[in-house]
Formats: sequence, C-alpha cells, structure tokens
Amino acid sequence: MSFDSDVIRVDSLSKCYQIYDRPHDRLKQFVAPRMRSMLGRPPVNYFREFWALRDVSFNVGRGETVGIIGRNGSGKSTLLQMICGTLAPTSGKVETNGRVAALLELGAGFNPEFTGRENVFLNAMVLGLNQAEIESRFDAIAAFADIGQFIEQPVKHYSSGMYARLAFAVAINVDPDILVVDEALAVGDEPFQRKCFARIDAIKNRGATILFVSHSGAAIINLCDRAVLLNAGERLYTGIPKRAVYFGQKLGNTTSDKALELIAEIRRTDAEGDAAAAAPAAPQTSADTQESNKAPVGGLEPFYDATFVPDTLSYDEVGAKLTAPELQTMAGARVNHILRGHRYKLKCSVQVVEDCSAVRFYALIRTTSGIDLAGCAHPMLDDHGIDFTAGTTLDLEFEFECSLNPATYFCTFAMQGEDGSLHHRIVDALVFRVMADEPKPSTGLFDIGFQPRIVLDASTK
Repeated sequence: MSFDSDVIRVDSLSKCYQIYDRPHDRLKQFVAPRMRSMLGRPPVNYFREFWALRDVSFNVGRGETVGIIGRNGSGKSTLLQMICGTLAPTSGKVETNGRVAALLELGAGFNPEFTGRENVFLNAMVLGLNQAEIESRFDAIAAFADIGQFIEQPVKHYSSGMYARLAFAVAINVDPDILVVDEALAVGDEPFQRKCFARIDAIKNRGATILFVSHSGAAIINLCDRAVLLNAGERLYTGIPKRAVYFGQKLGNTTSDKALELIAEIRRTDAEGDAAAAAPAAPQTSADTQESNKAPVGGLEPFYDATFVPDTLSYDEVGAKLTAPELQTMAGARVNHILRGHRYKLKCSVQVVEDCSAVRFYALIRTTSGIDLAGCAHPMLDDHGIDFTAGTTLDLEFEFECSLNPATYFCTFAMQGEDGSLHHRIVDALVFRVMADEPKPSTGLFDIGFQPRIVLDASTK
C-alpha cells in the first residue's frame, strides 16, 4: 500500500516529569530557586527527573495503520496524549494534518451532571463539529450507543458500560481523518466490542489514518501496516509488525543482564531496515518441517527465556515421580517461545519408585484461563497400560504440530496407574508462548487451515 503524504510527524519528542519524594519538596522548589538566585547562589533542585519519553521520531502516512507496542511504562500512552494535543511535550514537536478523534480514556471529557444528550454536543464540539453537524449525526450516535432513554439522564447515573458506549459513539461518528485508540476497547460487553472493531475497520477502509496501542500481538499484526516498539521511553524499532511484536515479546522476557545486548540488536535491525526480514521465506518441504525450526519464518525463530516460568502445582508422588518437563524443537533445543506450523516435543522424565501396573501417561495443553485445548494419552485409553518395576527410569515424549494461534499456553503432565489411580501429576508444568509469525486469516485459538474465497453468482458477474 502507498500513502499520499504524512499526516502525523513526530520529531525528537520528549516528555520529562518532576518527581517529588515529599509534598513539601514541591513548595521548596517553587520558592527556593528564586531566593537562591536573589542571593547569587547556584540553583538546587528538590525533584528527580523522570523521562517518560525521550527523543522519539517517526512519521505516519495518510491511510496508514500504525501500531504502538511496548511494556507497561514504556511511554505509549504519553506519546498518544501528545499526538492528540492533551499533553505538552518537554521538547520536540508533533504535527498532525486532519481531524483527530481519540479513544484514550472513554468519556474523560464528560460532565457527570450533564445528560447524555448534552455531553454528546459538548464532546462533539471539542472534536471539531459545529452545531448543525452534531444535530445531523445525533440519531446515528444515539443508535450506536444503544442506551435507550438513558441518553436523557445525567451520565453520573450511568454504568461503566453505558458510559463507554456513549463516549465511543461520539468519537467514532465525527468521521476522523486520524483515529487514535489506546486499549480503550477493553471495556463494555462482547457484542459492543465487536461493533467497535467493525466500525474501526470501516474507518480504516475509508482511508483514515489509525494509531493503535495494544498488548495483543495478533491484533497488531492483523490490523497494522507498521509498528513502533517503545522501551523505557525510547523508540527501538519501526517496521514490519510481526518483527516488532517478536522483538517486544523477546525483550519482555529477557533477563536484565542480556537486555542491553538484545536492545543493541533491535536498534541494528531498525537502522539497517527490514529488506532482509521482508523477503519471503523459501517454501518448506515436508522434510524441512520434520527437521523442525531449522529455517526461521520471516526472520523469526523459537527461543527459550529462563524468566518465563509458570506457577507450578505438583501433586503428591505415589510410587513414581515426573521430573524435568521441557518443550523442545525436533532438533532437541529447549524453547518456550515457538511458531505455529512447526513440530515440537513435550518431554519429561519418569522415575519409578515402586512397581506400577497398567500405567498410562498424559499431556494436556490449556489456555491461561484453564480451558482444555488438546491432550494425549499413552497408551491409548482402549489399550492396556504398561507395567513398570521399581527402579525404572525413562524419558517421555509427546510430539505435536503447533496449530495454535499466538497466545500463552500451559502444559500439564500426569501418570496414572491401574483403575485410574494417580501416581503423580504436575499442573502447569511448563508455560510457552506461540509467537505471531505471518498474517493469516485464522482467528480464535486454532489455525485449522481455513481457505476463504468468494464465489459470485453467475447473474452478478
């Protein structure tokens, strides 16, 4: 996609806050410098500087959708507030060309004593509409909010969901040239959220420019043309969304002693550009897949981070013990950040302390909310289990092809004996994250290989 011109220009933008340890230090700072200046003494500051944003620069083209990602405290919200003009920068400048509608804190400008109708007119005027324009759009705003007669009631009586509905309805119906969204859609019920995203899609298709902050890597990859990665107030990378998400995830799960090395690598990639990363990967043969993970997808590759660990619950051991749970590539490398479409192995070791009869092993993958996604029993449930004598040790492997969509998952291992008696079980024995690799039409938890197509009726051709 090509863009006509830049509609947002961020040039060396910085924001510094003064942090006071004690309330009376603020008063000292107000009075003492003037007195010291009058006495000819050098100035003394009673505050610490905190740079929420430092020397950030990038441009956004007309019709472009750009994601802003980074850990909490990286400066994302501060950046958007300065772009929207609600926060003044310490240095640098921001230029925007067009009407800006911001979904930062929904309803932040509402007067609780005013009715919903009155707040619609107030907010819409702040966003740049005149009286006639608001009157012509009021019915559409009220219909989108769908709060019925409550629109004639003071908003102080609204639920949080009704508040969000009305605020979003106002912002989304001003036909913005630039739409700024800062995780504002994590409120409201699911039908409302679906309606919000559908409207954002329509705004994007109309050619508006969108700045989108989200902690969802899949959303950034699916919605955005480019992504900006922030870390501790500094811009590290601007470019291909899937690489920005990959770098962000890796940085968020890297020990402090390795963080500087990784940051330097990200900056090098940013400086060199994405030509190599953007080049299409060679088609994989079935043999390549069996070798698993030798060739990275789109510049991404699985990795292991020692700080990314689960809160494991181990049951009492009865005659046997499961140990050393791991997720590995087919080549035997330990990983906990993997790519869909590749084969991996869930492994653990087994120590048999007492004679065990009719043993069956289990592996189960769950979501972070505890939903069982996929599991395996060995031997199969219709087969007789395996008998083991005391002192036996063995390694257990469950090989699988990852068809999970990007998200975080947990794995549980169990060992049962005759009549279903439990020898040992480790709940959340390991945690792993499926990383976003390349945009696909798949949504939900699994990629089942959907092949969407449109077939026109002969009469419409």
